[in-house]
Amino acid sequence: MDSTLQVQGRDLKLTNLEKVLYPAAGFTKKDVIDYYVRIAPAILPHLKGRALTRKRYPDGVDGEPFFEKNAPAHRPPWVKTAPIWSEGNRRTVHYVLADDLATLVWLANLAALELHPSLALAKDITCPTEMVFDLDPGLPANIVQCCQVALWLREIFEHFGLQSFPKTSGSKGLQVYIPLNTPTTFDQTKEFAHALARLLEHEHPEQVVSDMKKQLRTGKVFVDWSQNDEHKTTIAVYSLRAREHPTVSTPVTWNEVERALKKKDAGLLVFESKQTIARFEKTGDLFEPVLKLKQRLPDLKAAAAEKAPEPIEIAAQSDEPATDSKGKRAPKRRSKTGMKGRRV
Repeated sequence: MDSTLQVQGRDLKLTNLEKVLYPAAGFTKKDVIDYYVRIAPAILPHLKGRALTRKRYPDGVDGEPFFEKNAPAHRPPWVKTAPIWSEGNRRTVHYVLADDLATLVWLANLAALELHPSLALAKDITCPTEMVFDLDPGLPANIVQCCQVALWLREIFEHFGLQSFPKTSGSKGLQVYIPLNTPTTFDQTKEFAHALARLLEHEHPEQVVSDMKKQLRTGKVFVDWSQNDEHKTTIAVYSLRAREHPTVSTPVTWNEVERALKKKDAGLLVFESKQTIARFEKTGDLFEPVLKLKQRLPDLKAAAAEKAPEPIEIAAQSDEPATDSKGKRAPKRRSKTGMKGRRV
């Protein structure tokens, strides 16, 4: 079944509306479009002005998907794009800018179920406005273990006077965002993120891993710091995920994270499209501060140089091991768990 819909003065031809994209849930393309229309007031501010990579599922979540970066040639003339040079491809990529409802509906009609924006605005692609930690559990660990790691991260951020905001990945993990909205670089955010990932691994080696090798992740939480990169993207807040059911990357409160950990109930942090819409209608956008809050990352080297009898090592300040005055490798110091009394 096809239909024509007028959105903000734009005529959109919608096709195959009854096509089932989530077979286990009977969730159709019409349902996908309806979800994005209803969640648009929440998601559009987080997409506006950002180069958008789309993951399309033309044959539904059980079919073969593909990532799309370049705007398709058949796009409507009113769809905005941002030309960004790709060093890897040695060419300019024209990314879609999902700045308005009409574009969002057009993307949904293309079965672009998952929306992956850049951490930077397209107008200044080298300056991230936010930093992200993607917490990915290796079986048999699940989102409950991610909650513990997220709370450890929050404790460190609070030590530096930084506010952080959690959201579900909509898949199996949890993500923690630190809004910046101040001048910085991806080199700075990646170094900082890598340092904290290695610090957590050092303090909690049985529960945390910072190395990407999959064989190291069994039963642990991988703290993925590498997403803080000009050439990478992270699933958008409020985006659908291509799982068995139409789950959503949903913002949550720290109280909800603590509750899921206390009850050891992963189901408390799983939200499908209808639940996410209801949450937004009740509480508004829990991720709104990520758009506006201005924060600056601390200087790690300056922080590590603070005078303290037992300063904690922050990993990733240097790729070289510490050495003593004779050039021999110095022994590692183990830090105490918890932020109380921690010096960095």
